[in-house]
Amino acid sequence: MRGFLIFLVVVVIALVAGDRVAVVLAQNEIGDKIAAEYGMASRPSVRIGGFPFLTQAVAGKYHAIEVHAGDWTGEKIAVHDLDVTLTDLAAPLSDVLHGNTANMVADSASATARVPYETVQGYAPSGVKSISYGTDGMHVTGTFTVEGLSVPGTVVVTVSPTANGISVTPISVQSAVGGPSLSLSLLRRTLTFVVPLQKLPLGARLTAIQPEADGLHVTAVAHNVHLSEASDK
Repeated sequence: MRGFLIFLVVVVIALVAGDRVAVVLAQNEIGDKIAAEYGMASRPSVRIGGFPFLTQAVAGKYHAIEVHAGDWTGEKIAVHDLDVTLTDLAAPLSDVLHGNTANMVADSASATARVPYETVQGYAPSGVKSISYGTDGMHVTGTFTVEGLSVPGTVVVTVSPTANGISVTPISVQSAVGGPSLSLSLLRRTLTFVVPLQKLPLGARLTAIQPEADGLHVTAVAHNVHLSEASDK
């Protein structure tokens, strides 16, 4: 009886070890494909959730796949700290083995990333000297031209996702001490601008933007994601 129990333990250990080896190989393969698909300089870190992995592979259904890509550059803009999570990915084993993505579909993909304020400033109108975080919103400091006059001041702006990217709109203004006052309505005409980040990888569209001390933290979501088409969206 004792010998049989030892045998069972050895078999379980072998199965677990085999499962872990298989999941590492699969994660590396997914990382390589994503790096090639999106022109990344290095392979992103990939984690396939759930245990055991082999039963998911045989069933062709993965509950969650997390991708930690770090830096990513799109058509017009670069972001940092990019993380993507694919939920309920259907991927038939035969397609996986042959590298065929035609039948691979995820119920949803959610992505988060960080846009530094230096990047935001690159799309701001001339006269903007700095962009920083404040407890009441994003602060834009500079010298602004209003009715032909150059007036220094600090403007609090709101950020929101739009079809064209991150919309930046003034909501309050504080003129420099001793300087002339600034008209908020006039500033909205000259200081409203867009940062062209419409989507993140896998066709995920922006849904939320939160200013933080280190930049704008953005969230994007996509549904019914066909991996064979995601790069074209």
